[in-house]
Amino acid sequence: MTSQRRVTAPPVPAIRPQSRVVHGVALIDDYAWLRAENWRDVLRDPEALPAEIRAHIEAENAWCDKLMAPTRALQRTLVKEMRGRIKEDDSEPPQPDGPFLYYSRYRRGGEHPLICRKPRRGKGDEAGREQIMLDADALSEGKEFFDLGDAEHSPDHRLLAWSADEAGSELYLIRIRDLATGEDLPDAIAETSGEMIWAADSRAFVYVALDADHRPTRVLRHRLGTPQSEDELLYEETDPGLFADIDQTQSRRFLLISSSDHETSEVRLVDLQDAAGRPRLIAPRQTGRQYSVEHHGDELLILTNADGAEDFKIVRAPLADPSPSNWTDLVPHERGRLVLSHLCLAGRLIRLEREDGLPRIVIRDLSSGAEASIAFAEEAYGLGIDAGYEFETDRLRFIYASMARPAETYDYDLATGERVLVKRQEVPSGHDPDAYVVRRIFATAVDGAKIPVSLLHRRDLKRDGSAPCLLYGYGSYGSAMSASFRTRPLSLVDRGFVYAIAHIRGGTDKGWGWYLDGKRQNKPNSFSDFIAAGEMLAAEGFTRRGRIVAQGGSAGGMLMGAVANLAPELFAGIIAEVPFVDVLNTILDESLPLTPMEWPEWGDPIRDEAAFRTILSYSPYDNVKAQVYPPILATGGLTDPRVTYWEPAKWVARLRARMTGGGPVMLHTNMDAGHAGAAGRFDSLKDTALAYAFAIAAAAGDLKAAGRPVSSS
Repeated sequence: MTSQRRVTAPPVPAIRPQSRVVHGVALIDDYAWLRAENWRDVLRDPEALPAEIRAHIEAENAWCDKLMAPTRALQRTLVKEMRGRIKEDDSEPPQPDGPFLYYSRYRRGGEHPLICRKPRRGKGDEAGREQIMLDADALSEGKEFFDLGDAEHSPDHRLLAWSADEAGSELYLIRIRDLATGEDLPDAIAETSGEMIWAADSRAFVYVALDADHRPTRVLRHRLGTPQSEDELLYEETDPGLFADIDQTQSRRFLLISSSDHETSEVRLVDLQDAAGRPRLIAPRQTGRQYSVEHHGDELLILTNADGAEDFKIVRAPLADPSPSNWTDLVPHERGRLVLSHLCLAGRLIRLEREDGLPRIVIRDLSSGAEASIAFAEEAYGLGIDAGYEFETDRLRFIYASMARPAETYDYDLATGERVLVKRQEVPSGHDPDAYVVRRIFATAVDGAKIPVSLLHRRDLKRDGSAPCLLYGYGSYGSAMSASFRTRPLSLVDRGFVYAIAHIRGGTDKGWGWYLDGKRQNKPNSFSDFIAAGEMLAAEGFTRRGRIVAQGGSAGGMLMGAVANLAPELFAGIIAEVPFVDVLNTILDESLPLTPMEWPEWGDPIRDEAAFRTILSYSPYDNVKAQVYPPILATGGLTDPRVTYWEPAKWVARLRARMTGGGPVMLHTNMDAGHAGAAGRFDSLKDTALAYAFAIAAAAGDLKAAGRPVSSS
C-alpha cells in the first residue's frame, strides 16, 4: 500500500493550459501534461513513466487509501465473502477432441488456471490419467502481473501454443510447448494480440501482430523452427480505422481473417490444409455492412445485415464463389429478432438470438429445415454456447444462468432433444436461489422508449424506498448486458442492496435499432435512459433518490461521468472504473491506438463539425460544472492501452478544481495492471472489494466530503 505519511489533502496537479481551436471552438486543457510524451514506452515498460507524473498518480493513490482507510476491515470481509463463493479447485467440463478430453481447472489457492487433458478412452493405468500441459500459476510466479491469453493444442495433439501478457498492456508473447517433454521450443513470437490458429499439418500457426501504435494490423504465418523475422505476411490492414482479427470455422478447414470496425466488416478465407494457402476475399468491405462466416460442406453460411437486415439474417453461398451476388436467404430477417451468432455442426446450423430482451438457441436441420429451440421461462437470464472442438458431433453444450441461479452447463442431444446436466456452479459458502427475487421491469425514457431493467434483491426486501441500490450500466458498442449469475454482487444484495442492470440504448438488448439509437448523434439517449432507470427505481419504492450508487466501466465509465454532470443529486455515489471520460480529446487524437476505429461509434470530430459539437456537448471532462457532486471513485490502470491512465487522472483533477461541494472524489490507479485490472482470480477481488466498500459507505452517507483541495506549494 502507498505510504500515507503526511497525507492531509488531495493532490493538486499543476495547471499548465494547452489550447487549440477546433471548428471555431477554443479548447483549453489544464491537465494535458499528465499524458506522458512517451506513453507508448510506458505500455511496454511501466518504469518509463516520467517521475513527475508518477509522483502525482502515487499521491492520488495515497489520498484514496487515506479516505478509504475506515473501510479496510469491511474490504477484508468482502474479499473473504467473495472468495468463499468461489470453488477453489474448480474445473470446467472437459471437451472432447480426437483421442483426448481437454479442459482447464484450478488448484486450491491458485490464481491462474491449469490447462489439462486426459485420454478420452484410456485403458488400465491410462484411464483418467491427467496431463497438466500448462501451469499458469508456475508461469506467473514472481511477476507483478500475468495474464494467460490463449492456449491452443495442435491438430496432431503434440504441441500447445500459448500466450501471455506480463505488463497488462495486452502485448502477448506466444510460445510453443512440446507436450511430450513439457519444454518450450525456441520459437518466441512477440507483441501479438495473443490469438493463434494452427495449420492442419501442425507445423505452422497464424497470429496477429500489433504495430507501434498498438493496433492489430498484420496477420502472419509462423513456421516452427524459424525466426519471427521470417514469418510470412498473409494480410495487412492499412486503414487505421479497421483492426485485423483471426478465427477459424468450426469445421477447422478454414482460417478466417477479418478486418472490422464497429459497423463494417470484411472476411478472407485461408485453407488450413494448404501449407502455402493464401487469403481469398469473400465480400469487399462496404460501409455499414457486417458479416461473419461459417463452413458446411460445399457451402458457406454467412450471418449478415446486408440488404437492410438490421437485426441480421443468415444466408448461404457456394464455397466455390461466395460473392454477395450468390447469397441466398436461409434464415430470413425478422425485425426485433436479433441473430447474435451462428455455428455449424455436421448437418446442422445453430444460432443464438435474442427477442424481447431474452436469449434463445435455435437448432436447424440443414436437410429438412426443421428447427428446435432452447429457452427458459424466466423474466431475466443468460444463455451461451460452448462450441468445443468437434464438427462431427450430435452434442451441443450450452450454459444457462439467471441473476439468482448459479450457472448450469448442459449437453444437449441434437438428435433426441435430451438435456444432460454436466455441471452446476458450486457456491461453497452456500447459496439459496429461492431467497432472492429476479425481475425485469421497465423505465420510460424521455422520448417514451421502454428501457428494460434487470433486478436482483432479497425476497424479504421492503419496497418502501429505504433500500440502497447499485445501478450498473454500459450502453455502447452494441454490447448487451447479460442477466447472468454473478457471485460478487451478492455481498451487496445480502446487505440489503437492490442490484440493478439498466439495459440502456447503445447496447443491443432490444435489437440492433436499440444500439443505433444510442450511438453517434443519439449518444445522449444512453445517459437519459440511465437516469430514467434510476428515477423509476426510486418511484417504484425499490430505493430512493440519493440512495443509488451508479457503476460502470470503460465506455460505461463515460456513462458515469456524463450522469454525474447531468443528475448528481440522484446518486449517493459513482464508481467509474477505467472510465472513458476525456472523450473529445481522445477522439480528436488520431495517434492513439483506438481512435480511428472509434469514429463509427462516436463520430469523427476532426472532419465532421456536427460530430464535434455532439461529443463536446457530453464529453464528461469537458462538461464538469461548478456544482455539488456526489462521492466519486475512479479507477485506472497504468498500462491500459484502451482507456489510458491519464483520462481518469485529468477528470478527477478537473472535478476537484470546479466542484462547489460534495465529494469526496478519489482516484485509484493500479500501477501493475491495465484495462482489466488484476489478472488473478483472487487478486481481482481486492478491486471489487474497494468498489463495494465505497458503495456501502456512500449509500450510508459515511464518506465525508473532503472539501476543495488546497495546494501544498
